[in-house]
Amino acid sequence: MAIDWDRRTCARRGHVTYAPDDPRLRVRLHAETALGEVWRCLRCGDFALGEPHGAGPASEAPLVPRGTVLRDLFILRFLAVERAVRGVFVVLVALAVWKFSNSQDAVRRLFDEYLDVFRPVFRHFHYDLDHSPVVGTVQKTFGYRHDTLVLVAVLLLAYAVIELVEAVGLWYAKRWAEYLTVVATAAFLPLEIYELTEHISWLKIGTLVLNILAVVYILLAKRLFGLRGGHRAFEAERRSASLLEVEAAAKVPA
Repeated sequence: MAIDWDRRTCARRGHVTYAPDDPRLRVRLHAETALGEVWRCLRCGDFALGEPHGAGPASEAPLVPRGTVLRDLFILRFLAVERAVRGVFVVLVALAVWKFSNSQDAVRRLFDEYLDVFRPVFRHFHYDLDHSPVVGTVQKTFGYRHDTLVLVAVLLLAYAVIELVEAVGLWYAKRWAEYLTVVATAAFLPLEIYELTEHISWLKIGTLVLNILAVVYILLAKRLFGLRGGHRAFEAERRSASLLEVEAAAKVPA
């Protein structure tokens, strides 16, 4: 079943009405009823009772997202939430690495103590902790120098900042954020593919697929880097979906 993005958004946010000065255009957006005057919503096209939210020249009317533009905005905000969650998680990891670098010896002793406690328990279930890949990875990190761990924490924090900046920009549908998302995401794709060659997991596969789809979608839907006519064609597409533009093209003398 197709989603009516216009009415779905109006149901959540309310209608947006505007009274243009041009009488030939004004008559197509306005009507009188027994309950009072009604104005057509610039988003869904339905008539809403009451005074218009704004008035003036048609060129100064708000450009209200409609149709596929609303769908694109919904997808961008989904990607923004995903970037924000990932950014917060990476910040927490960076803080954990930094704290670990300052108390490496204490953490090593605590890990060895817990390992001694749990070793007999896991042995009962025929699992050898001493040959566990997870335990081996943790023990390997204890051999890293303090400066190396601090550098890792800084790089993780920088990556998290990029993700959070992307999230804010995508939420507000900023074009620079779309470029940043495509470039940054594409730059990390080789690393994600390399990680899959080392160890395959459904989480890594899902993340890789999502990032590839995000890059392809934003490139094509937003016409970045001159694709499909570039920014000029993108703006023309947005305006062609405007209710005022549609009515102005079809207006007749009052």
